[in-house]
Amino acid sequence: MEILTIIVFVVGYLLITLEHNVHIDKAATAIITGVLCWTLYALSGVEVHHISEHLGHHLSGIAGILFFLIGAMTIVELIDAHQGFEVITQQIRTRDKRRLLWVIGILTFFLSSILDNLTTTIVIVVLLKKLISSPKDRLYYIAATVIAANAGGAWSPIGDVTTTMLWIGGQLSAGNLVTKLILPSITALIVPLFLISWKLKGELQDVEEGSENPKNEIHPREKKLVLFLGVGMLLMVPIYKMITHLPPYMGMLLGLGILWLTTEIIHREKTHEHKKSLSVLKALERMDMPSILFFLGILLAVSALETQGTLPGLARWLDTSVGNMDVVVIITGILSAIVDNVPLVAAAMGMYSLGDIPADSRFWEMLAFCAGTGGSMLIIGSAAGVAAMGLEKITFGWYFQKISWIALLSYFAGIGVYFLQTAIF
Repeated sequence: MEILTIIVFVVGYLLITLEHNVHIDKAATAIITGVLCWTLYALSGVEVHHISEHLGHHLSGIAGILFFLIGAMTIVELIDAHQGFEVITQQIRTRDKRRLLWVIGILTFFLSSILDNLTTTIVIVVLLKKLISSPKDRLYYIAATVIAANAGGAWSPIGDVTTTMLWIGGQLSAGNLVTKLILPSITALIVPLFLISWKLKGELQDVEEGSENPKNEIHPREKKLVLFLGVGMLLMVPIYKMITHLPPYMGMLLGLGILWLTTEIIHREKTHEHKKSLSVLKALERMDMPSILFFLGILLAVSALETQGTLPGLARWLDTSVGNMDVVVIITGILSAIVDNVPLVAAAMGMYSLGDIPADSRFWEMLAFCAGTGGSMLIIGSAAGVAAMGLEKITFGWYFQKISWIALLSYFAGIGVYFLQTAIF
């Protein structure tokens, strides 16, 4: 039965990877894969109480990740509904192509460490459409945005789903994640910005604004209040965890509740329709729920493989065949350009327990960086890349020809800096 479970997992994995070819949403595939893996394990003759005990244990951890993501995504949607991000984007004045590239790259890098790489990419791509009229030039800026967003998410506990998983799972502490990965991540940002900037010369033409812009009904004071309060609530989560030792999702839900209450108060005098468009209920409608269900399905599938002993067995095989854990992690990062990094990290967490590899070890640090930045090598290798591909219609071939080698150099440059700082400090 174990072989059959592995086959189901591999087939599901392939369908997820080939989502755009088979035209089946990866969330549907992940949900079916996760449930089937547990079903096959239940039919393998294991005692019922044993299955219930393990399933309950895994579900508590999975629920923590999902509640965290739901809270974070709702806060971001609330900020966006109040046009809070315009407060940031309106400060961009330069028309020099190279200078704008560095401004966009640095802005993306730090925004993604707070918001998450997917949301940041969507915000920046929308901004770039307003700033750059030439589709050819815009492609390079958006490619740089994808790399910068993935690099920015790699050093923050709330910047990428994989770092959030490692943080909530106890593999990495927030302080260690930031201090150990900030320099490699900055390197992974600077290298591609420097290389891409050589492809851009001159000044950008002004973009003509249409006359059909909707009337702005949100007061500037409200934009700033929701932006700064929302970002403040996101930044509060690691501090809340350190003070209370409660799971991170508790801090995130508290932040959501405070922002929700604040928006209810500031809109209490407005018309029902206007208030509804700025409410949490509307933000929940706009939230990417299929992504939440995808994480649920893939984490269920990985937990089934861990429970039946497949992943621990794979870890022992890697130890004997490869031997060098650094090489294992680097290969994992490269694979994340082909396969989604969420199941890869989930599998690694299932293969190696904290008893085998203690928290804040070199393995977990490198895994966070490699899985976070490795997906930049292909446009389909990360959530940020897929989002950019959908918004701007970047082709796989263009990105592979023009950008993949830059992302590869960025990846190994970051790893080199990590090794260097480890040797020094």
